Amino acid sequence: MDEKTIRVAELFAGVGGFRLGLDGYHSEEHPEFDMPAAGPYETVWANQWEPPGSEAKQFAWRCYESHFGDGSCVNEDIHAVMDAAETAEVEIPDVDMVVGGFPCQDYSVAKPLSMAGGIEGKKGVLWWEIHRFLKLKEPRYCLFENVDRLLKSPAAQRGRDFAIILSCLNSLGYAVEWRVVNSAEYGFPQRRKRVYIYAEKDAVWDVEGRLVDGVMARALPIAELDGIGHVAIGDDPYEITNSWPASKVSPFMEAGCCCDFEAATCRVTEAYDGERRVLGDVVVPAAEVPEEFWVPEAQLPKWEYLKGSKREERVTKGGHRYWYSEGSMAYPDLLTNPSRTILTGEGGNGASRFKHIVEQGGRMRRLVPDELDMLQGFPRGWTDTGMRDTQRAFCMGNALVVGVVHRIGEAIAMYS
Repeated sequence: MDEKTIRVAELFAGVGGFRLGLDGYHSEEHPEFDMPAAGPYETVWANQWEPPGSEAKQFAWRCYESHFGDGSCVNEDIHAVMDAAETAEVEIPDVDMVVGGFPCQDYSVAKPLSMAGGIEGKKGVLWWEIHRFLKLKEPRYCLFENVDRLLKSPAAQRGRDFAIILSCLNSLGYAVEWRVVNSAEYGFPQRRKRVYIYAEKDAVWDVEGRLVDGVMARALPIAELDGIGHVAIGDDPYEITNSWPASKVSPFMEAGCCCDFEAATCRVTEAYDGERRVLGDVVVPAAEVPEEFWVPEAQLPKWEYLKGSKREERVTKGGHRYWYSEGSMAYPDLLTNPSRTILTGEGGNGASRFKHIVEQGGRMRRLVPDELDMLQGFPRGWTDTGMRDTQRAFCMGNALVVGVVHRIGEAIAMYS
């Protein structure tokens, strides 16, 4: 094997967004799915499992294997997989890089470093499975994705959870960069805001300098920095859990770097002058839309009500009266703008405030699954592997913008 190959493990793999962004895709059987690689990446191990583990829930895993081959992805609870790997009952191959999108949960720690066995994270929180993987395999690179509220959770101690993650990574010898990315600001057709976390083992970085010349800044150019702040990160996640100050504002801003338990963080202004795509660029011709996606005239008043502004008196189950208000949303969604963020509940025929609805040829309709695939940067039809509309929408609501990963992957391969 080429010595320069970057061997990748993909955790919480979904339908393969990280793999597509890094490895690219080429199949003689499906030339329509062709995508370029971001560098010399080769995904050699992956895991995808949807609780509670029933066969019916594993549609994302089946989609993954339909594209990357039988045996390409382990379909078992990652907690059980790591238990078996730590006792050498199963073997996970050595890798240079681990990637994955993990849920935003409560990352609190119940056991201090001073106790035998070290830290003990809250059971069921998937960050701790990543932590176990890093301790076991010691990859050089990490790339993770999460919702941007990770930087400001939990509500009572804003920023505490992210401080725990930074502390864990620094303790394992990783320097860390992070960046909140609105994909539409870099030309993609969806306004999806997520935080991307890049970490490199045994790296020594100037935390302020890295804000302007690191992997994230090279992948996602910025025009200027706004107000650099510094945050001291403790070396014991248990102490962070218990002593992080109560605050309504997180100290962690949209961009940052942390090395040797010191973080520099700031706001940034994007600097992108390339092509900018919009929702209309992925809309398929009306003739290709199945009839069930067109909204009947009788349902339109409900859609209009849900999308509109309102201030109305409501009553709780306990009889308490209160005023409920919310602002209006675009109705229909504008084809000339990037779309709103795709959510997991995008599928199904029922009216919804949060589903997309577009006008085409004088009629209103929901987005079809192929359009959801393309809004996330997947090839059209990627999730068309026997799933229902609601399942395909669920997969895309949980997915990431493939092009953002591709840009970061290019920068890692070129500059690290």
